[in-house]
Amino acid sequence: MKRTMAVILAGGEGERLSILSGVRAKPAVPFGGKYRIIDFTLSNCVNSDITNVVVLTQYNPRSLNDHIGLGRPWDLDRNTGGVKLLQPYIARGRVAEWYRGTADAVLQNFNVIEHDAGDIIVVLAGDHIYKMDYQPFIAAHKRKRADVTIAVRQVPLAEASRMGILALDDQDRVVEWQEKPKHPKSDLASMGVYVFSKRALRKWLSEDRNDFGRDVIPAMLDGGARVFGYHFEGYWQDVGTIQSYWEANLALLEDHAALDLYDRDWLIHTRSEERAPAQVGPTAQVHRSLISHGCVINGTVVNSVLSPGVRIDVGAVVRDSIVMFDSVIRSGAVVDRAILDKEVVIGPGAIVGDGPDFDTPNKQEPGRLNTGITVVGKRSVVPRGVRIGRNVKIAGDVKANDFPSRTVKSGSSIESARPRTAAARLAAANRAAEKRIALPVDASSNGHHEIVPAVRAGRGAITGGGAKG
Repeated sequence: MKRTMAVILAGGEGERLSILSGVRAKPAVPFGGKYRIIDFTLSNCVNSDITNVVVLTQYNPRSLNDHIGLGRPWDLDRNTGGVKLLQPYIARGRVAEWYRGTADAVLQNFNVIEHDAGDIIVVLAGDHIYKMDYQPFIAAHKRKRADVTIAVRQVPLAEASRMGILALDDQDRVVEWQEKPKHPKSDLASMGVYVFSKRALRKWLSEDRNDFGRDVIPAMLDGGARVFGYHFEGYWQDVGTIQSYWEANLALLEDHAALDLYDRDWLIHTRSEERAPAQVGPTAQVHRSLISHGCVINGTVVNSVLSPGVRIDVGAVVRDSIVMFDSVIRSGAVVDRAILDKEVVIGPGAIVGDGPDFDTPNKQEPGRLNTGITVVGKRSVVPRGVRIGRNVKIAGDVKANDFPSRTVKSGSSIESARPRTAAARLAAANRAAEKRIALPVDASSNGHHEIVPAVRAGRGAITGGGAKG
């Protein structure tokens, strides 16, 4: 694999993850307790002996940059190859703007690819959870002398209309392509994972082809290029919604989980702080849960995923929930069917996820919070005794005096009353003023598009700073 370069598209805003991706790029969102979403793609690369990796970032990149760093956890801190983190930049003679799509992101950085010695380019989505050995994938591409090979898998027909759908002949050559069809003819979908020959990538990328699934692949088919599919039968999950993210995390708790995090032959590497072992106290009860290092458990944890450093005090109950790094659940509090971001504090006796009203959608985000899951943003504090219903959104950095009453009804939202920083005000102004464009989350434009603002010359650039995520 020494002549193979991996290009990971990691710039998606991930708006459907609500406040979880409000301060970080979607690939940097924590998953499975100790990991980040991008860890799975990076680990696939190194486990497949691909050690020349380019990560294309864009939206709120600081957390992702801090997490990947020089690439040491993945053995990618190398003098030759290794990992490179690239962001949009202003080039002479070109209007300053964010990437207009997945193919445009690769085109804008093609000088890096062009000067690399490799002749095989693997284009990967950085925001899916999956385990895949790329070596057989690349071998199939070479064997068929393909211009591009697309990883494909069967999906439920109900989901096919939001993906790139294709048909293959008996030689696995792509004979038909439908991008997000209203009436899909097939249940065979693109995963947003490609192998290109460098020659073909050079030929088919252009200024007017912004997206791989919408523009480049159809152009290649119309132009007679050799486009093939590669069947993938392993674990793959798009965690692009609050519900799918919650389900994928809790699926790790099954007796024979489809995603085996304990496979010694396919380790998932991550940047991990040194912390003490998890401590389960004499008053603790833990049932069917993942407890990360540094946790201190003195209450009850049932069917939940806890990130490093979480503290559950005596009498507190966490049930069917995801609790991220360094959050604290005080004595007597209850967290039920909820997702708590990092450094959240739930006060004594408070209830997060109260009552049977699972069907009242969130008024601000009815399309994202509508399955009974309540989400609490990073560094928020829920005061003593407050009762919070279902499908509630508590924004980041909310404090006790931001709660207007001791009861927060299902479908409500609580925002911070404090003035925003200058950077936050600038970002909000840009989002409101600039034309919004679609940036596909994955490399296939498989139907999940994130909306990001175009930054035009003279208007000020959004660089995605802010607190570590």
